[in-house]
Amino acid sequence: MYVITMQAITLSFKTSYSRTMFRNHLIIILITISLLTTGCNHEKKHRTLKLAHGLNTEHPVHKAMSFMAKRVSEISEGKMEIKIYPGGQLGPERTCVELLQIGSLDMTKVSAAVMEGFVPTYRVLGLPYIFRGKEHAYKVLDGEIGKDMLLEGTNSWLKGLCFYDAGSRSFYTKEKAIYSPDDLKGLKIRVMKSNTAVQMVRALGGSPTPISWGELYTALQGGVVDGAENNPPSFYLSHHYEVCKYYSLNEHTTVPDILLISTRTWNKLTGKEREWIKQAVKESAVLQRKLWEESEKEALKAVSEAGVKIIYPDKKLFAGKVEKLIDSYQSNEELYSYIQRIRSVD
Repeated sequence: MYVITMQAITLSFKTSYSRTMFRNHLIIILITISLLTTGCNHEKKHRTLKLAHGLNTEHPVHKAMSFMAKRVSEISEGKMEIKIYPGGQLGPERTCVELLQIGSLDMTKVSAAVMEGFVPTYRVLGLPYIFRGKEHAYKVLDGEIGKDMLLEGTNSWLKGLCFYDAGSRSFYTKEKAIYSPDDLKGLKIRVMKSNTAVQMVRALGGSPTPISWGELYTALQGGVVDGAENNPPSFYLSHHYEVCKYYSLNEHTTVPDILLISTRTWNKLTGKEREWIKQAVKESAVLQRKLWEESEKEALKAVSEAGVKIIYPDKKLFAGKVEKLIDSYQSNEELYSYIQRIRSVD
């Protein structure tokens, strides 16, 4: 609020001010008041959201999010911008999720496995062989089950916007090829910081070793671990194929990525701004699946040409070893309900 006293405006003509000077000063004062009050009442016309993630810029998920940012700008006619910080610039996945919770970051991409530490029901998506194949996974994630799961983190200030395809995870090793679970015995296998991943590798006979993604190349090189497990594009783009020369496509898990927005941010957005984001996200998810399929083919071709031996083991040997792990969830009514719903999808 701006208050100007009559004394400030009604300058006495007894002073040295002339009538012209008085008029000029009054005009300046009135224009200044107009500009200041207009600035106070003017609705913000441009909003910038920050999105951070740990992937490199060649990854299909990053490309999809870049497309999303472009579409937000186009749909909003420049009224909204999403600024992306790739490559772990703002920290690893868990740190980014924590930044969302306190409102210091607006959006991030995170693996469903990492989300287990924040929303326990996401453990279901990390269970080995919970999906019968890619089409089954798409039906689950695109349907009512997926919609329900994206809302599971709302009470933790985390709203899911969509699932991105992260393919299926398989084992890659330095010195020993994996043809069956028996080949994992005695091997230290890097896993994400996920209880489900730890239990799975243990059930298959390996020794699970949680290590952050950014430290894994050095850990493989230095012999801290004997191998790891991930999808083809990540295996290739991380350059882990330079160290690990065996890639066994047993495809034990199909853990999706999740695009998250802080509910602190979401609650500040207008209805129109939310619609802009929803539309751009939906379009990006469609594009990302196409990019992912192309990326998988390119990755397998590239690592094969680099001297990696690609193995296609009998998946049933691995699935049989982890069935008891899934059965152990019967005591958890909420989680087992999700398991049954997923398995019932045709």
